[in-house]
Amino acid sequence: MGCASNVSMKCPCTYSCPRRGKCCECLAYHHGAGEFPACFFSKEAEAAYDRGFAALKKDRG
Repeated sequence: MGCASNVSMKCPCTYSCPRRGKCCECLAYHHGAGEFPACFFSKEAEAAYDRGFAALKKDRG
């Protein structure tokens, strides 16, 4: 299964990066860093730019 860029999608990430709207690239990047992408977080938690599991757990808790 391929993964095409979806730049028309409204990416919730507020950080400016070259992977914006490119979900597969974003997921691969964050997975490689042991993190989660912005779309896993609430708007408020995303603004903190902490993409770690503890931050995700706290946000979802």
